[in-house]
Amino acid sequence: MILIKKKKEKVVEMIIKSIGIISILPVFLILGYIVYEGISAISWEFLTAMPEDGMRSGGIFPAIIGTIWLTLGTIIISVPFGVLTGIYLVEYAKDNLLTRIINLTIINLAGIPSIIYGLFGMALFVIFLQFDVSILSGSLTLGIMCLPVIITSTREALLAIPNHLREASLALGATKWETITKVILPAALPGILTGVILSISRAAGETAPIMFTAVAFYLPFLPETPWDQVMALPYHLYVISTQVPNMPVKYMTGTLFVLVVITISFNLIGAAIRQKFNNKN
Repeated sequence: MILIKKKKEKVVEMIIKSIGIISILPVFLILGYIVYEGISAISWEFLTAMPEDGMRSGGIFPAIIGTIWLTLGTIIISVPFGVLTGIYLVEYAKDNLLTRIINLTIINLAGIPSIIYGLFGMALFVIFLQFDVSILSGSLTLGIMCLPVIITSTREALLAIPNHLREASLALGATKWETITKVILPAALPGILTGVILSISRAAGETAPIMFTAVAFYLPFLPETPWDQVMALPYHLYVISTQVPNMPVKYMTGTLFVLVVITISFNLIGAAIRQKFNNKN
């Protein structure tokens, strides 16, 4: 009987491993294709020059700078508001019908298509508040899109902290805010950072929200203030893939490669910070 159970466990383990490999394999194949096709297009001119000849030649430097601007703006806007909202919902808000409705609404907002956020951002920030098509409008739109994931991850990370840590801190004379900032947040930070990394990675590669709020087809200058329009790699890639005839494939794959590298870089930075706090804890 024991031998049969062990055989069944091995079969189940092999099935699970096979499913995992099948799930991961397409990702590695896609990344391998991007690296293989795109790295040959990378050069100093490609990374530092302005687009030329209707974007068929030259470089993508304005799009790189624009993507970094928008990503940093999104982090500045979404992370503080998302984390503080999650703290309020767990540590301060009462468990009643209103709070449960708010939590359910936040979870549902995470599933809204990005094009809806783009239209909302255009209506609110570009038209109503008259921020025009700018880095500020795009960052606010992307920030709102990231909020549900950050709030949810913060909430779940805080709920995972045992209550006896809170009680012990309060019993030693710490205030509620001291307990949150010095006991609860350090323990929950790895989980919070996971949500931040996932949401920011998504924002860095989004096209629809910034299409209506931040980017332009081509700009011969770099942005200087949050009120300027920008070029961005996701929209630049969309344009050269669908709107520019006779576009060299090498140019497209090179742009895609740079976008993937920037996205992975933000992921690695966030993962390094998370690991640092994991080791500290």
